[in-house]
Amino acid sequence: MPNRLTRWIIIGLVLGILSGYLAYAYFPESSAGYADVTSLLPTVFLRLIKMIIAPLVFATLVVGIAKMGDIATVGRVGGKALAWFIGASVISLTLGLILVQLFEPGKAMQLPIPEANATSGVKGDALSLKIFIEHTIPTSVIDAMARNEILQIVVFSLFFGTAMASLGERSKVVIEVLDVVAHIMLKVTGYVMLFAPFAVFGALASTVAKEGLGIIGVYGLFIGEFYLGLAILWLVLAIAGGVVIGPRITQLIRRIREPVILAFSTASSEAAYPKTLEELERFGCSNRVASFVLPVGYSFNLDGSMMYCTFAIMFIAQVYGIELSIAQQIVMVAVLMLTSKGIAGVPRASLVVIAATLPHFNIPEAGMLLLLGIDHFLDMGRSATNVVGNSVATAVVSKWEGELRSPSAEDQPVARA
Repeated sequence: MPNRLTRWIIIGLVLGILSGYLAYAYFPESSAGYADVTSLLPTVFLRLIKMIIAPLVFATLVVGIAKMGDIATVGRVGGKALAWFIGASVISLTLGLILVQLFEPGKAMQLPIPEANATSGVKGDALSLKIFIEHTIPTSVIDAMARNEILQIVVFSLFFGTAMASLGERSKVVIEVLDVVAHIMLKVTGYVMLFAPFAVFGALASTVAKEGLGIIGVYGLFIGEFYLGLAILWLVLAIAGGVVIGPRITQLIRRIREPVILAFSTASSEAAYPKTLEELERFGCSNRVASFVLPVGYSFNLDGSMMYCTFAIMFIAQVYGIELSIAQQIVMVAVLMLTSKGIAGVPRASLVVIAATLPHFNIPEAGMLLLLGIDHFLDMGRSATNVVGNSVATAVVSKWEGELRSPSAEDQPVARA
């Protein structure tokens, strides 16, 4: 079934681009209506995905923590995951910074510095310590689940799972119930995934029918160089992962191709979360490690998004002819290391982080307007890269914990006992 579904997703992607282009080029008077109608398909799919995210993350994470047995194990696994996340973050931010100065895409679009009161419409002040805490600490787990605040769900699950582990045999019944809930949610995920090809078709058809293929040509240099940068980041992550898990890294990349295609097509790494978790367990990652590291990674390990932040900020600076010193660039990486964490629940998170960072380096916020038109196409690559980065991180931590099954067990049914 996975191979068949992958083929249908690719078919949906191609047909979406083709139908969107036909509507845009040959039926311009109807293209807007066509875009509105087809955009309903990914809306339905993403709502279905959001429907299962909260119970799936809660059930799998709590069971994973409870099975670890004690707080020391949770701390050890969390520490290893955090170490990898920090390393991957530094690599992603630095790579984006180096490549954008090597390619210099902004030099091809020299513009005068805009008026001081010109804005992009993206609120940079949406990021602050207060907002970060609000997106981290829940006032109500029910409210967090209702709004799909993954980081808040993770925080509550950490407390809940640790408390269950400390009770030992007394909590065994609850663990078994939540384990069954996790199995049920994965089954529901299978049903929801059958709608994925239609969602991919609708997402691409709507975007192309509305914007046409011309926007890709206008910003072709920037888009092409950014995607080349993402390809290099994939290679770096694969090499780093291969150092730990060995030749099986190629099997891992093949295994996650379906969630990667899904994240790319829908421009949402969240949409790929359930399938990513399933494929990682089939690959051989320990259930208790995967169900802990993956949801945490969705808040703290957005490799594609972080690379985009430095790439985009320096691009805007180049457009306006603004030079940043080495010291300023180092400070920028440090700032982005902090502001990019825990923002998974913020709409258009990368744009918000960029808008919040620009004023610190006297770069016009209005430069964001240069990116808003093509952000969807860039977000597709960022989302796919986020899936790759978190998959590699989960496999690495499983290996470090000695809980990565051997290749011979790779395609065995996933065990949750």
